[in-house]
Amino acid sequence: MKKNLVVGAGFSGAVIARLIAERLDESVLVIDKKDHIAGNSYDYRDSNGIMIHKHGSHIFHTNSEKVWQFIRRFGDFNTYMHEVVGIIDGIEAQIPFNFNTLYQVFPESLARRLEEKLLKAFKYNTKVPILEFQKQADSDLKFLAEYVYEKIFLNYTTKQWGVSPKEVDGAVTARVPVYLSKDNRYFQDKYQGIPIEGYAKLVENILSHKNIEVRLNTEYSGMEGFDRVFYTGSIDEFFDYKFGVLPYRSVYFKFEEYDREFYQSHACVNYPNNYDFTRIHEYKHYLNERSDKTVIAKEYSESFELGKNERYYPISDKANVELYHKYLDEVKKMNKEVYFLGRLGDYKYYNMDSAIERAITLFEEVL
Repeated sequence: MKKNLVVGAGFSGAVIARLIAERLDESVLVIDKKDHIAGNSYDYRDSNGIMIHKHGSHIFHTNSEKVWQFIRRFGDFNTYMHEVVGIIDGIEAQIPFNFNTLYQVFPESLARRLEEKLLKAFKYNTKVPILEFQKQADSDLKFLAEYVYEKIFLNYTTKQWGVSPKEVDGAVTARVPVYLSKDNRYFQDKYQGIPIEGYAKLVENILSHKNIEVRLNTEYSGMEGFDRVFYTGSIDEFFDYKFGVLPYRSVYFKFEEYDREFYQSHACVNYPNNYDFTRIHEYKHYLNERSDKTVIAKEYSESFELGKNERYYPISDKANVELYHKYLDEVKKMNKEVYFLGRLGDYKYYNMDSAIERAITLFEEVL
């Protein structure tokens, strides 16, 4: 029987560990240098009885039947569907920009004219990336494209990534489209929700197996005694940064407590043009919790600095992807079974469902 080491107790590590333990009946040691499981999806219930997402809002959503059937084994989800609003010219309006946003920020006559032109130019219920949307010849649509770009996209993206939107990878800009619809949901996936007992409990349940041992506050120190290693940490760290540090954006959260039932109308309110933070999270909305107090978190973006803060979002431009592949080539030279996965291991932006699917696929391919 082979011995397995999984580095990282987030979704990627927990899922691959469970599959090995359950389907191969092999022992798995899961280690994490943090003092908790669940990685950046970690949550906890505070003294007010509110479930707090420590690292920003996490909303589970997927179209994958395989992922949904797997994750539902370990916890029940509510039917929460995420809506986001942003403060645009002092008006609370729907994000992404859709037909409802038109009527929230423009006079009705102008909104109606723009709506008619949009329906002639695009199919209803489609999403158009903002940089693509700017390529309009019609003067009214050109005006609208510039309005959306300047009021919603430009400053928010600059705050989040520290560079102009045109310097950001297309896969990222495509995540903030103009949505030709009246659907106010931020995600349109078939399955959506928040785990009723929280993400930490969900991951705890995944890791709860007789063949799995979990050790926290534990650094990776090598493969001694293990036949396979599944590494969900940063690939450059694994190789002691021999080619340099892979760049990331980081974020930090300023938590505030208020003596009122709610602070804002939605769980997440974006501030594209005002203040230094990008958005405010209010956690009570997710599980419809009741309390005389509420807790919010203001989210600030910053560059990742080794030893100072945490990696959150890979900056996947051409040079950084090439650097990542230099590290990946080092893996091929190794005479050992080492597999990289997760947002840091793959240097790729993953939603939670994508991280789970990647772990399932890796298990099926190599084991």
